[in-house]
Amino acid sequence: MSGVRDVAELVSAAAAEEPDRVALVEPGGRRTTWSQLEDEVARLATGLGLAGVVGGQRVLIAMGNRLEFVTTYLGVLRAQAVAVPVNPRSTVDELARMLDDSGSRVAVAEPATAAAVREAAGTLAAPPRVVVVGEPSYDDLRAAAAEPVPPLQDPEKLAALLYTSGTSGRPRAAMLTHRALLANVEQVAQVEPPMIHRDDVVLAVLPLFHVYGLNAVLGGTMQRRARLVLAERFDPSGTLALVEAEQCTVLPVAPPVFPTWEDQPDLRERLRSVRLVLSGSAPLSAEAVQRFSARTGIPVHQGYGLTEAAPVVTSTLCSAAPEPGSVGAALPGVELRLVDEGGRSPEGEDSGEIQVRGANLFSGYWPDGSGGPDAEGWWSTGDVGFLDDDGDLFLVDRLKELVIVSGFNVYPTEVEDVIAEVVGVDDVGVIGVEDPQTGEAVVAYVRADPASAPDPEALAAAVREHCARRLARFKQPSRVEVVDELPKTVTGKVQKGRLRGIERRRRSGLLE
Repeated sequence: MSGVRDVAELVSAAAAEEPDRVALVEPGGRRTTWSQLEDEVARLATGLGLAGVVGGQRVLIAMGNRLEFVTTYLGVLRAQAVAVPVNPRSTVDELARMLDDSGSRVAVAEPATAAAVREAAGTLAAPPRVVVVGEPSYDDLRAAAAEPVPPLQDPEKLAALLYTSGTSGRPRAAMLTHRALLANVEQVAQVEPPMIHRDDVVLAVLPLFHVYGLNAVLGGTMQRRARLVLAERFDPSGTLALVEAEQCTVLPVAPPVFPTWEDQPDLRERLRSVRLVLSGSAPLSAEAVQRFSARTGIPVHQGYGLTEAAPVVTSTLCSAAPEPGSVGAALPGVELRLVDEGGRSPEGEDSGEIQVRGANLFSGYWPDGSGGPDAEGWWSTGDVGFLDDDGDLFLVDRLKELVIVSGFNVYPTEVEDVIAEVVGVDDVGVIGVEDPQTGEAVVAYVRADPASAPDPEALAAAVREHCARRLARFKQPSRVEVVDELPKTVTGKVQKGRLRGIERRRRSGLLE
């Protein structure tokens, strides 16, 4: 990958050397070669330029896992604009906030997201141009013959904005440059044994708008010139059928996949083509790994990553002999260290906050670059862990109040702000609880306004209804508890540790 400065160059290099090799397989079995993919990317980059998009301007992408997501994302980068991939299930309010915050000039949608994107755009004083796959607006964007685009001169140029929390607990956009994205692709490629080989068939069931799917899966597959099989969504039986049909060999998945496969019949036979399963985006228990590998004979390798690290930081493939519960050792080119509250190294195997340094780190949060690495290149993750004598990392806790649902970040402050809008809500505290299907689930504790004296069941229903309108499904509370009082600190903050204690007693059967 020497000399590559632009993520989209990975496609043009593959097309030049292996034009007829299959690059992508779409739902329904349609095949796209590297030369065909390059032509589509080049056409879209040309079309964006003719539409007035210039270098540095933002283009929001609201699509699921389909060919047009890949070509639009890479076309935006080829045009030296900035891609803003977002969850296609975002609500109108969420889309409007991200459009406004990013200042996107164009928003590219698919039929399933077109109505929400158009409604969100219509709320803004300066609405973006909305382009929809399957409509003339998108056909026009790719109609012109491809024209050469000057090569990217500066790999520090911004490539993507990916919405995450930062340190404030509210979603903000992490600024990822071409340098950061390509660095992590190369760091992963240096792992031995390799995660992805040239002859692998890689399943893309992880959402491509998420950094794990976007760079670890799509980016890694392009770097190795392997074949990527796009899956629209995860379905326990349907995904297994796709793995069988396409003879997938590498399965990058999120932890919630494993419990859904435990009851599937003939699992070993259906996964006979698979040589490796990669799990990331959230912790996976050692017991789940052991059960899966015992039943299938397939090794599961875990990793630890963050949006701000583009994303992979550690992998058990980097460990000499990973212990159960470990998320592995640092990738080549990535440094890890732990610090205590005073910024010093903890003693022995004591835990500390995880700090990361490497060329894969982001450039801070949009728009001013705040919250990025310090002057020495170290970035504090907000996660707590410890390192064993071999340098393997074990995650212990999070300093941030982040909740991870099916691998997606949920920030309690955002959910609390939405719930506080409901008439009859006096106060609210949102926490994460263990969930066998999604890893964690959102639970809201709500104090009713004594002045309005609402019926608890009616108030809980009103909260659920309001959240369904304002928040993506994975952010919505799985349960709403209406209580007389919320535990508070002397400074008036909700004591979420006590709420988590209530949930632990409920799980143990000590509380009905």
